[in-house]
This record gives sequence, C-alpha cells and structure tokens, in this order.
Amino acid sequence: MNLDAMSKEELIDLKGKVDKALKSVESRRKTEALKAAEAAAKEHGFSLDQLTRGKSGTVSAAKYRNPGNPEQTWTGRGRKPTWFVEALASGTSADDMAI
Repeated sequence: MNLDAMSKEELIDLKGKVDKALKSVESRRKTEALKAAEAAAKEHGFSLDQLTRGKSGTVSAAKYRNPGNPEQTWTGRGRKPTWFVEALASGTSADDMAI
C-alpha cells in the first residue's frame, strides 16, 4: 500500500478503518485476558469475583444489621440502605440495629 499515492479522503477513510480495527483488537484482547484470569482463579478453587472483591480500597467492618434479615449489614458509610431507612421510619433506632 503506497500511502503517498493516496488522496486525503482515502487516507481519512483508511485512518477510520484502522481506528476501528484497533478498538476491535483491544476488545478481543480484554475478553481473552478476562477468560484467562477466570480460568486461573478457577484452577485454584476461586471465582474471579472472590479474588477481586474489595481490592479497590479498604473494607470497613459492618456497624449495623438489618433486624428483619441478619445477613444484610451496613458499615455506616455511604448511602443508607433501604432497609435501614425503612427501619428508622418504623421507629427502630440506629442504636437498636448496631452490631
């Protein structure tokens, strides 16, 4: 392919095709990398989610427990969960839900 012989329009068209192909290659490589990571985690008896959960920052200890479903907890940080807001509205105090 002789780029010097191509017109400006042909070069712009070619550039668009190259950009699209590069995005496609990157997408395929990410998919392949994710599959390889999942396979490696599975080989060691874990899911990828189990290995990466909470890795972006520190994990805070739960401070409150849902009286209606003890499996639901909240650290007291960030947005209040619906169950916490509903419990407060029904007359349950935050101290009553404290762990």
